[in-house]
Amino acid sequence: MRAIILMFDSLNRHMLSPYADTLVDAPNFARLASKAVTFENFYAGSMPCMPARREMHTGRYNFLHRSWGPLEPFDDSMPEMLKKAGIHTHLVSDHPHYWEDGGATYHPRYTTWEFFRGQEGDPWKGVVQPHVEGGGDWRAGMKRQDLVNRSYMPTEAEHSQTLTVDAGIHFIDTNQAADQWMLQIELFDPHEPFFTHEAYKAMYPHEYEGPEFDWPGYQRVTEPQEQVDHARYEYAALVSMCDKSLGRVLDAMDEHDMWKDTLLLVNTDHGFLLGEHGWWAKSVQPWFNELVHLPMFLWDPRTGGRDTRRGALAQTIDIAPTMLKYFELEPTPDMQGRDLAVVLEDDTKVREAALFGIHGGHVNVTDGRYVYMRAAVDASNTPLEDFTLMPTHMRSRFAVKELEAWEPAEPFTFTKGLRTMKVHTKSLMNPWSHGTLLFDLETDPRQEHPLEDDDVELRMVRLLAELMHASDAPASQFARLGLPVDTLPTEEHLLVRRQAERAAAALELLPPLAHFHAGGSVLEIPILELLQDPDRRTVIERHLPHLVATELVNIPAQLTLYQIARVTPIPLATLRALAEELAPVPAL
Repeated sequence: MRAIILMFDSLNRHMLSPYADTLVDAPNFARLASKAVTFENFYAGSMPCMPARREMHTGRYNFLHRSWGPLEPFDDSMPEMLKKAGIHTHLVSDHPHYWEDGGATYHPRYTTWEFFRGQEGDPWKGVVQPHVEGGGDWRAGMKRQDLVNRSYMPTEAEHSQTLTVDAGIHFIDTNQAADQWMLQIELFDPHEPFFTHEAYKAMYPHEYEGPEFDWPGYQRVTEPQEQVDHARYEYAALVSMCDKSLGRVLDAMDEHDMWKDTLLLVNTDHGFLLGEHGWWAKSVQPWFNELVHLPMFLWDPRTGGRDTRRGALAQTIDIAPTMLKYFELEPTPDMQGRDLAVVLEDDTKVREAALFGIHGGHVNVTDGRYVYMRAAVDASNTPLEDFTLMPTHMRSRFAVKELEAWEPAEPFTFTKGLRTMKVHTKSLMNPWSHGTLLFDLETDPRQEHPLEDDDVELRMVRLLAELMHASDAPASQFARLGLPVDTLPTEEHLLVRRQAERAAAALELLPPLAHFHAGGSVLEIPILELLQDPDRRTVIERHLPHLVATELVNIPAQLTLYQIARVTPIPLATLRALAEELAPVPAL
């Protein structure tokens, strides 16, 4: 038995022809759909990148207990379980996060692995650059490094995506006559930045004379429409390149007649907003369906099912049990996912509802029709805790100050009897500022009109609490969300109506600076500079008390009110009032 996983990063379901009418030219995804089962209701679980990969390994949710981080000592790793059972597992990837502190325990779980450098500002090629004022900004540093990296990939053949697929095809060609192996080809694309060569850009001709823009920030859209359209074309070009890579894998399976005995799974970790809901990217806004309702294709030679579709609600946590059962191994008791073979056979329902979210953000649940996004009950978004024996963040170890007050936690059901470190933390995003949201996907598939329906909310919040208990969520998560731990939620715990005004304000689009009083010039003054003026500080505290009280500690000195509004919802009426009240009085 053999299996191939082809995983993309930030691949949008709603821009692929098997799912939608789209501008993206990607014929191999249509070809894949004709050869496999297309999942209609496949959802993400924990986000973003490495939390999703922890789910792929462990078959259980990550985001309720810890933020971005490595595999833990008590985690069951599907590739490692296969390896120990004598199945050769091989990973080829250009995903740079595997090289960082928060991803360093994943790739050694495979029998063999290969990596290709150069994506997203990966600190790869050493070209010393002149000192730049403000060089401490890590985003600017990443972008400078990315330009260096691109210079070492002048042709498509030298692009890290191409090299990764080359290595995957080499493994297939080398081992096509062998048995008992699993290959994971994992591509960082079409994750930002949307770096492609001219042949793919030429597929999407359009007039554009603005700045280079293939790397949108994690923030609200304030760019002119032609710039937004340009970014969408840049993304489309990269998806077309990914489509070519998919075609090469399909060609290899055709060439070696592998469809009769080789499983193929094609998936992604999450999507990417390209102006939908007035946002770029992910993580800093609610997890709308464009981000979590994912493309997923599966060919299993045991069950067949070419050119068919399945509607059962499935998730990333189902991948590990599916792969283990395919190789005739049993999932561990700690795995929450289900073997998707039963879905392939007759669309058997494997769950009533699915959880998804990011550590410290909304805790979300869907039953396939309704989506309920539960925000924090108050502005503090606390208590929030990391439970870990591997205290690392994305690109750093936990700081000494973070660890000064850690406490030993009682074992969870999945920690193999081990007590973890309990570290009190704060999230970079605050779901309270967005409010609690409820959507009916049947009548509002684009999630543009939040519902206020107490009966539906009560049913969904009870589903959410049930799944949190099934995941052995810590009491701090229930407290943060304003939910009881020992009893069912009741009408008194509903939040949609209580937070509706703030939620509606958060959904408003952010206009350009020219829209505000005096052209919004005062909104471009660094907020810490404004706070040095006692009168202006009083105005800011009156309009944004939660921001001043809870979020200014980590704000860089140069950040302005308008920049804050791009990542943290501030009602338009509040911004207008601030622009007017903070403006200097004209001299007589």
